Amino acid sequence: MTAPDVVDRFRDALVAAGYTYDGVAAALGPEAHAALSRNETVPGLRRTSGGSPLETLTRLFLLQGPVGLDRAEAALPGLVDPLCAEGLLERSVGEVAARLDCRPYSEDDTDLWVVSDLTPGLDGAPNRVGADHVLGISSASTSLARLTIREPVHRALDLGTGCGVQALHLAGHAGAVVATDVNVRALRIADLNARLNGLDNIQVREGSFFEPVRGETFDLIATNPPFVISPATGERLVYRDSGLPGDRVVEDIVRGAPAHLTVGGWCQVLGNWVVGKGRPWDERLAGWVEHCDAWVVQREVVDPATYVEMWLKDAGHHGGPDYLRRYDTWLSWFEDQRIEAVGFGWVNLRRTDAEPVVRLEEWPYDVEQPVAPAIAAWGAAVAHLRDVDDDALAARHLVARADVRQETDGRPGAEDPETIVLRQQRGLRRARKADTVEAALVGACDGDLSVDAILAALAELLGLDPAEVRETRLPVVRELVVEGFLETGQAGA
Repeated sequence: MTAPDVVDRFRDALVAAGYTYDGVAAALGPEAHAALSRNETVPGLRRTSGGSPLETLTRLFLLQGPVGLDRAEAALPGLVDPLCAEGLLERSVGEVAARLDCRPYSEDDTDLWVVSDLTPGLDGAPNRVGADHVLGISSASTSLARLTIREPVHRALDLGTGCGVQALHLAGHAGAVVATDVNVRALRIADLNARLNGLDNIQVREGSFFEPVRGETFDLIATNPPFVISPATGERLVYRDSGLPGDRVVEDIVRGAPAHLTVGGWCQVLGNWVVGKGRPWDERLAGWVEHCDAWVVQREVVDPATYVEMWLKDAGHHGGPDYLRRYDTWLSWFEDQRIEAVGFGWVNLRRTDAEPVVRLEEWPYDVEQPVAPAIAAWGAAVAHLRDVDDDALAARHLVARADVRQETDGRPGAEDPETIVLRQQRGLRRARKADTVEAALVGACDGDLSVDAILAALAELLGLDPAEVRETRLPVVRELVVEGFLETGQAGA
């Protein structure tokens, strides 16, 4: 474990060098920064030859190039030998190289540093990693960070913490954070990251899934579990392979989460799931949910061949001597299990003691990031409407959300449009087809009139039976509130 004074001095050196996300981006410039995102270092090396502390740290940790001992000591005064002893650096007679990655990270206007194992596969090198590889910041970890609700909570759990990036986020709005993992190296690095960022409210615990927190409850659980769907052979990369067959890891978390949530607490999961032959994916996943309101969003679906290729390349097997055998074995297992595709998306669970509301849908379109406020708003709407009967809802003065726009389509000069679409500009950016009554209802919701008054006026205007309009449209009003097109107001006097 890295000595506290070394960690503090290391942080001071990073600050003094201006080693922040914006600082590095400026030093590299747009072209080299974009090249580095593609795992190419040559443009960055050409931009960082000046020898400043910022350039030296960028070359050392991000570009994984050796730097002269004199430059390393200038950027990390009095720290080269201690950091070598702690395993972050290694040195030869006149050069210093990184053994771990340390990169600046910025999300939600928060500057952090994240230590992890070195990024594999730079400049076309073999993309092979060890079984206990500790992954750094990835697209999946960023997606989960943007999905996770950032309301203040007492206790939060980062299940399968890896390098600890989710725990770092949680520490900013949770009184206490528990970070668990089966990978001891990951826990050591997560603990280092907590101390490097000056956070004293993160506790790391070794163990599988919920075992380290048996009997404990949390207000928020965030997890990017090792969700890769595979035959569960003996060979596994801990950061992505659970050792369980199929999508059991996601199922077990969804089934186990309610016992570890306070009432009103959230569990948010980024995961993969099986799309089996002859059974809809949503029907299958709905069977996992108990004691929670649930909003499951399938963001992407890939066929077995695409999925297998992606993860074999991730493990560095592409082009290897046993690539074809691995590919064929994996596809054969998919066929045996009657798996026709793999879904990727979000599972959002909110613990309730009432009858749960479960919503499962496909939404592969662009959303506003971070999407967490839209998730929180959905949960609040579901909880609120649970206690509002039809009469109380009809008495509400609802307001159309300010970003909702109406789109119409039809022949020029036609009296009525053929299609009306209500579209959100923010949040999930949901689009909803509407008929004339629904569009008029939303348009009239400006807070002045109750839902009852608006429906009665529309019935009179269109020559419809008021009782029938009320009966058929109040469920639609509920949907519009839950989906975020309308916001709840106050009951009429």
